[in-house]
Parts: sequence; C-alpha cells; structure tokens
Amino acid sequence: MKKFSLSFIFLIALTANLFSQNFYIKGNVISGLGNNTIEGASISLTPSSKITVTDVLGNFIFNGLTVGTYILKVNYIGYEKFEKTIVLNSNQEEKIILKAIPINISEVNINLGHSVTQTDMISAVDKQLRPVNTAQDLLRLVPGLFIAQHAGGGKAEQIFLRGFDCDHGTDFYISIDGMPVNMVSHAHGQGYADFHFVIPETVDKLKVYKGPYNAKFGDFSTSGSGEFITKNHIENNEVKAEVGLFNTYRVMTMINLLGNKHLFSKEKENAYVAGEYVFTNSYFDNKQNFGRLNLFGKYSGMLNKNNMLSFSASTFAAQWDASGQVPARAVKTGLIGRFGSIDPTEGGQTKRSNFNAALTTVLKNNAVLKNQFYYVNYYFNLFSNFTFFLLDSVHGDEINQTDKRNIFGYNGTYEKDFSILNKTVHSTAGIGTRNDYADIALRHAEKRVALDTVVYGVLKEHNINAYIDETIDLNQHLSINLGTRFDYFNFNFEDKMHDTASGTKNIARVSPKLNLYYALSKSVQFFIKSGLGFHSNDARAVVVNHVSNSLPKALGYEIGSEFKFYKKVLVNISLWGLDMQSELVYVGDEATVETSDPTRRLGVDLGVRYQLTTHLFADVDLNYSHGRLLGPPEGENYIPLAPSLTSIGGITYKREKGLNGSIRYRYIDSRPANENNTVTAKGYFILDAVANYKFKRFSVGLSAENLLNTTWNQAQFDTESRLKNETQSVSELHYTAGTPFYIKGIFSFVF
Repeated sequence: MKKFSLSFIFLIALTANLFSQNFYIKGNVISGLGNNTIEGASISLTPSSKITVTDVLGNFIFNGLTVGTYILKVNYIGYEKFEKTIVLNSNQEEKIILKAIPINISEVNINLGHSVTQTDMISAVDKQLRPVNTAQDLLRLVPGLFIAQHAGGGKAEQIFLRGFDCDHGTDFYISIDGMPVNMVSHAHGQGYADFHFVIPETVDKLKVYKGPYNAKFGDFSTSGSGEFITKNHIENNEVKAEVGLFNTYRVMTMINLLGNKHLFSKEKENAYVAGEYVFTNSYFDNKQNFGRLNLFGKYSGMLNKNNMLSFSASTFAAQWDASGQVPARAVKTGLIGRFGSIDPTEGGQTKRSNFNAALTTVLKNNAVLKNQFYYVNYYFNLFSNFTFFLLDSVHGDEINQTDKRNIFGYNGTYEKDFSILNKTVHSTAGIGTRNDYADIALRHAEKRVALDTVVYGVLKEHNINAYIDETIDLNQHLSINLGTRFDYFNFNFEDKMHDTASGTKNIARVSPKLNLYYALSKSVQFFIKSGLGFHSNDARAVVVNHVSNSLPKALGYEIGSEFKFYKKVLVNISLWGLDMQSELVYVGDEATVETSDPTRRLGVDLGVRYQLTTHLFADVDLNYSHGRLLGPPEGENYIPLAPSLTSIGGITYKREKGLNGSIRYRYIDSRPANENNTVTAKGYFILDAVANYKFKRFSVGLSAENLLNTTWNQAQFDTESRLKNETQSVSELHYTAGTPFYIKGIFSFVF
C-alpha cells in the first residue's frame, strides 16, 4: 500500500510537471516553386495571440507554450494562405511549403507583428503590379518619389520626396543587398546615388522607410530610405530584347548556372548571372551616344541547416554625351530648340564594380547572426556647363569633375526573440563601418580638354556605427519600438594644391527613435513615429570651413494609419513633420557646399490600392507638403524646388498568361525655384502605358511614355548664366526638356 501511494504521488507530480512544462513550435517557410526560404512571412498562433515573422532563413519560433491545441497560420503576399492545427504536448518543428498564387489584396494581413518597424504592405503590392523597365522605374516604386534626369542617361537622377529636393541622394538613402549606393563627399554632390548599375530584372524586393524613424539607417536617411534586395534564385533562364524610337535598344539575359547541381554543400544552392546592354541617341538634337553595360552574378546557398552564404559580384560602365540644362531665353529667342544645347560637349563616363558577401547563421539559442563584407571600386568623369560664359568669356565655363574611389565596408547584426515578463521582445543589435578612399578633382575645361585645375585632393572618410532596436509586444494590440543609433565620422581631406584647404575633423551623432503601433484588428493599424536623423556634409566643407553643422540633424514626427475595407481596398494615410537643422546647397563649379537656414516641412501622405476584380487593380498616391526656411522673412523663405503636391497612380490588368496592361500617370505641381519665388519650376502631368501578351515561353509587348506628347521639363533650376553674345548675365529658369512621345517594343523568351 505504501509503495502504491508513493507511485501515485510520483505519477501526480509527473503529470503536474508535464502540464506546467513550456514547449515551443518552430518552423521553416519555403517557396513551393524553387524550394527557397521566404523572409518576412507573417506567422500567427491562436489562441495565444502571438505574432512573428520569418527571418532571413525563413525560420520562426514560438516559445513558452503549454500543452494544448493551437492553430498556426502563415500569410505572405503572392502566396496561398497556410493553416494547420497542432496538438502540442512536446516541442514541435514544422516545414511549411507555400504555393505561389496571383496577388490578392483581400489576403493581405495588416498586423505584421514586429515587421511593422519596416514599412507598410503597399510596396510589396506595387512590386508585383507596376511595370519596371529600367533602374529608374525601381526608384519610382517608392510611394511619392519623383526623379529627374538632367545630364544624359549616365548620371544619377535628381530625387524629390516629401517636400525635399534630395539632389542626387543627399536626403534619401539607397542600398542594394545591404551595400550603400550613396557616395559621401562625391565630386558632383553629397550623397550622390547612381543606381544604374542595377539590372531591374534581378531585383526581388523593396522595403521603404519614410522619415528618420529606423535605427538601422544613419547618413542621408532624412526623408527616407529604400532597401532593394536582389533575387537569390531565378526560376527560368530569360532573354529579352527591346527596340524603341531615337535609335534605342536594349538586350538582357539571365542564366541559371546550377540547376539541381551543388557547389559547397548538399543543401539547396542557387547561382545565376545576368547581363544588360543599353544604347540610345535619345530625343535631343545632339545625339546622346549613350551606352551602358551591366554584368551581375550571385550565389546563395545553405552550407548546412544553420548557415546560409551569399555573395555577388557586378560591374558596370557607361558613357554618354549630354545636352545639359538650357536657359529659357535661348529657346524663346530661337537660338536653340527645346531639345537643343548651348554646350554640346557635356557628358562623361562612369564605372562601378561591387563585391558583396554575407554569412547568415542561426545560433543554438535561435538567434540570427549576420556578417556582411563589401567592396566597391568606382570611377566618375563628368563634363558640365551650367553658366556657359559667365566666368570665362573666351573659353567658357565648362567644368570637369572626377572621382576615383575605393570603399570597404562591414555590417554585422544580431537578432533574437525572447520574453520579458511574458511580453515578446524582438531585439536587433548592429555594428558597421564604411571607409571611403578617393581622389577628387575639379578642373576648368573647354570641349572636354582640361585648362586648369581648381581642386585636386585625396579624401579619407571613415564611419563607425552601432545601433540597437527593440520591439516589444505589450499585448496583442499594442507594440512599442525603441531604438538608438550611434555614428562616428572621421573627415580627412588633403588638398594637393593648397595646404589651407586640407584638414581633419572628428564628430559623432546619437540618433534616438521611438515608435508606437496599435493593431485594432487584422485589418486596421494605427502608428505614431518619431526619431532623429541626419545627413553628413561634404568633407571639403567640414575640414576647411569647420562648419558647425557637419552632421545636420533632422527631427521627424508622424501619425497615421494603415487599414483595409471591403477586403479589396488597402489604404495608408499619415500626417508628418520634419525639422532640419540646416540644408546643404552644393555649388558644383566651385567644389563647395554651403549650409542654409533651418527648415520645417509638414505634410500628408495618402496611398490607396484597390483590387477591382481578380485581375484588375487601381492605385493612387497623393502627397502634399508645406515647407519653409525658418530664418528669412515671409515671402523670402521658400525652399527652392521643394514640391508641394505630387501624385502617382494608374490601373493595371494582370494575368499569369495572356493579355497584361497598365496605364499610369504622374503629376508634380509648379514650385518656387528660388527663395523669393521670382522664378517658377513648372509642373507637369504625364501619361504612360505598357501592354504585353504572355505565352507559355515568350511574351511580346509595347511600352509608351508621354502618350499625350506633353511639353514638360525634367530638371529645372534658377541659374545665373551668360551666353556668348550677351554683355550681361541673366538669372532665370534653366531646364532639361522632358521626354516627348516615345514607344518601344519588347520581346522576352524564357527557357
């Protein structure tokens, strides 16, 4: 009897221990097509009300679970929903295969757990629906972003976003596979971001972060940041050919190198190469003779169950002639036509080669450790003439800017989910460094022949950064995101001509972030965002002038909501503000950067995506901003070229096979070109369209720009200049004429 009692007590204790024991459910989410891992899939577990997303290896885990019955749901845009009932009485591991399906907005889940710190779902929808033909189109996927080209197709675009004239990237940060695109202390402008080395067909995802609210981003991320991610694999080989007006053609190919073969392991591995060549004479009176060659190769594979290696290499070269920015008076008097040129010897050459490697490891505690190394070799040689004969009445004012550069960088991150007081915490810690070594020069030239050297020196600029980002799910509705970023800069410029123009300066910046997210339901979410950001000044201005605003601060604040209604309509609306400590004004022909007064911008962003039928989609972005300089008196405090109203939208018909088409518009309003609004940069409305017919192995299509043949200007500036026959200079609007009606045919074959 005593023995039975002891056994009974032991059985009761064992049973009690079993029911009080904590278990986990963890799994891996992969694509059914290529058996490749899916990052960013939304995972929910009921009735626990826990939500998470898959990491870069497609893994997820729910800890601290007790015995019971759970429903596991997986949601990822472009894939069929997954649902499974799990009876849990021990640790459980799941391998989940998602089936690709046509996009369906009704299945978009607004409540994304800790991924809300990235962005809304609008960018994911746009990437699948909007036609993308060039690297320029990739930038236009950022809601509310406008671009303008003003020195031939080989030069980085001018960027406009949230009331900013970002120049070529001063206030908008761009990366590709974690590697920075923006150039610090560039010969042509601070933050110069030439994106043309990217082949658009290789890009898989875009993540958009408007405002300075994310601790992951530092320099240049004032108006926002765009992360582009290339494909880890391609499903088919592809050859594409395009032919258009103005002697334009493009060929592109992507080839899968491995198939089912292996290089380093017996796990899933992928490798492919892509190439692109583009040529056009463009629509200007003087032939542009633009040619660009891009080559790209990437490997990604699982070395074992817990380690993924990816590395890529690419090279890019372009050369072109440009018609530049023409003064309005020259066109008005008939000296030249709208597509003419005052100095037809403008243009240049540029090259960029990249090497990028990353090792991602899942540690025994289920944390994810990523180590990334990158190297960039860069060359830039540009001839420009903004003022014609203002400074030199004999030889003219043509300038030659050169930049020969090497960049070495490292990014490391550590991500871990854990619980504190039964609250789920997603923690990310990161460290990084970027080191630029460049020879920079500015020369006075005539017809691309250097006459004298204005500036020639050696740049050494180093950045060390670290950040921590914590997202805490306080309950099933409320999440708080806190982050802090630390950046340390060492600016060094040695002028080989003038010792007084050389120097060194060290400066640091701490950028805190605080964001709140409230999920009312799976269809409605509210947010409040705030954070400090900055953009660095040019090293030459920092070390010579010792300006106080070496790293001008930006204070951002925002409130808004993302929601769905009628299941088919996805809406994002936000009220935002941004205060800048000072703006940067780059004076290219003097190789100097001036700082202006503080500014304040207030605005509203509205984005709507509507699925009218199974295959028909409509979208619109409306963006309004009101920005002013805070120092000068009223009427003299306009922010030059800052747009106040922009809108992009269209209708898309999308099928897996058969007819596909899209018609789209873009609108930007007229805006002051200087502080006192005496010169106006003219707005425009442009209508574009694309249509194609998809067969099993090939497709044929047409792409048309400016269907209405609107007369419009791309880049526009208030510039003081003097023509050859003038005795006095004139300050007025100078512009690059926009594309007239243009059409091209497209043929694609997959095998």
